Amino acid sequence: MYDVVLIVAPVFGLIALGYGLARFGVLSEDAGKGLAEFVFSVAIPALLFRMMVTAQTPEGASPFALWGSYYAAAAVIWVLAALAAKYLLKRTARDGASLSMGSTFGNIVMLGIPLALDRFGAQAAAPLAVVISISSPLFWFAATLHVEMASESEHVTLRAQVGALIVSLVKNPLIMGLVAGLAWRWTGLGLHPIPDKMISLLSQAAIPSALVALGLGLTAFRVRGQMGSVLVICLLSLVAFPALVWLLAFHVFALPPVWAGVAVLLSACPPGANAYLFASRYDAAPGSISAAVAFGTVLSVLSVTVILVLLRGQMP
Repeated sequence: MYDVVLIVAPVFGLIALGYGLARFGVLSEDAGKGLAEFVFSVAIPALLFRMMVTAQTPEGASPFALWGSYYAAAAVIWVLAALAAKYLLKRTARDGASLSMGSTFGNIVMLGIPLALDRFGAQAAAPLAVVISISSPLFWFAATLHVEMASESEHVTLRAQVGALIVSLVKNPLIMGLVAGLAWRWTGLGLHPIPDKMISLLSQAAIPSALVALGLGLTAFRVRGQMGSVLVICLLSLVAFPALVWLLAFHVFALPPVWAGVAVLLSACPPGANAYLFASRYDAAPGSISAAVAFGTVLSVLSVTVILVLLRGQMP
């Protein structure tokens, strides 16, 4: 159990540090936004680039099986969230799109990457890259299509949605880091010690910066008055989603243990800021998603700890 505490405590401790720095005015809101932008646009892409260049893929590991384990489970949770929004919470179909987004699009960059790398080390590089490579554009595409269909909009066509998806793929710094790393790996040139050291230093800054930035950002989210929707989102995202991924990854697709473990850890991440940005953009349950981000991050201390304990029995 102590080894699990050594993983969880520092990760959530840095999140708590960031929250405290913002709450007591040590760092401003602008500082938090700047740090988050650095993490998303520079540090994490550098980390992903180096991961792709140096990653080792175990025998029998298939990216399609990993995508199937993770995103098939996400599709089921998406539908369950939409049904819960309509029949249990009596929310509109537009709100259902946001609740589905919040229940499936976890904070895998700011929280999932640190947890996976801390637990599995360099072996986590390849499965992390496989999941992250399509996560953001896929969920944004699905959520936008969902909310537009709910609104019966005549202004946004499927062709326009596909076009927006392609543009988001090209412009996303995370995707750029992954593609650049894969392309460089194919050249077989390796990394010269000087640029490798620079990229390595940026990569080392990515994890602590991401966690502190996550804590800084939590001060913007509020829980009051949204507990019904929050409980549904947290139950689906922190319990049902990882349980379903566990079933698919370990028992249906029979992924290598580390790949399956990474998939389960990523699926257990609480709702992220992207879900809130989507809800705000479409004015679809932004209060509920804001509350779910804050409350889910706190609850994930417990859920992630439980999952890490359970994963110990699955690792060789």
